Amino acid sequence: MSHIISIFENYLKPTNSFVRFLLVGVVNTAIGLSVIFILMNGFLLSYWVSTFTGNLIGAAASFILNRNYTFKSNTSIFKGSLRFGAVVLICYFLSYRLSVQLVNVHLSSQDLLLISQNDVSVILGSILYTLSNYAGQRYFVFKK
Repeated sequence: MSHIISIFENYLKPTNSFVRFLLVGVVNTAIGLSVIFILMNGFLLSYWVSTFTGNLIGAAASFILNRNYTFKSNTSIFKGSLRFGAVVLICYFLSYRLSVQLVNVHLSSQDLLLISQNDVSVILGSILYTLSNYAGQRYFVFKK
């Protein structure tokens, strides 16, 4: 058991920001996707309203956790939040727009049995968003 703990602690070293980013991402993704799917499927709100709202709520959790835990940044909250907001918006629009286009070109509703094209777009958009958002936060928002 102590071997497993030491391996886990090794991944949480301050030098391994990507692993910490992914752990924080699990938390904020769970929050954001829950909101997205509840709004889109439970309240029948549009794709764009649902994804924007879910990502906004997930992004707030992400900023706090990434500033304090992932990057251990002393960037001012004001300056950091402005940069963070810009990165999140750019990553959001590019990732989710690209995902809609890719799914619409490569998948028809007849290809999917239990999931809608919008649901597939949300999942793909989340992956693209995570990758681009890490790069933006690491090299622009919380750079040392």
